[in-house]
Amino acid sequence: MTVRRQPDATRQRLLEAAFAEMHRYGYHASSLDQILRATEVTKGALYHHFRNKQALGLAVINEVVRPWIETRWRPMLESERPLQAAIDHVNAHADTVDQNMLELGCPFANLVQELAGSDAVFQQPLFDIFFEWKRGLIESVRKSQTIGEGRDDVDPEDIAVFVISAIEGMWAIAKASRCHEHFRASHRGLVLFLESLRA
Repeated sequence: MTVRRQPDATRQRLLEAAFAEMHRYGYHASSLDQILRATEVTKGALYHHFRNKQALGLAVINEVVRPWIETRWRPMLESERPLQAAIDHVNAHADTVDQNMLELGCPFANLVQELAGSDAVFQQPLFDIFFEWKRGLIESVRKSQTIGEGRDDVDPEDIAVFVISAIEGMWAIAKASRCHEHFRASHRGLVLFLESLRA
């Protein structure tokens, strides 16, 4: 087992606290003072790891949000049956999200809505996450078609963009309504769509 050095552990605590703060309040309204209180880290230690709030925000996007989104598509790509893996994931996902997460919404979508259209420094990292997600789903659809699991009369890029749109729409509806049943219903609808892609 690798023992994490103290500076690395401090940086990780700052990232986790900053993610929680940004997820709840957004980037602009997030408070460095609150992050310091949550972590019991000094301001000097914060600035040792991140030169300013913008650097901390970029690190949250690249080191917390990006891997979180990757967990949404990589299991499908790595599965021997990508379409079945996608269906299994969607079936399970609705019941793995607690009420707090439901009310806060998708951290990626929240940041895109807040920053991608107005803050140039954050645009590219956020776009990169979307395009990685899209590429992963495209490859998963193609793999499913190649092994004969999925229909070959559908365009993988169209499917990838639609699935991402559906997933982010689920989060938006659930956040707006604060209703877990709406979240479950949207998942059931996505499963029906995915089932229609079987060869």
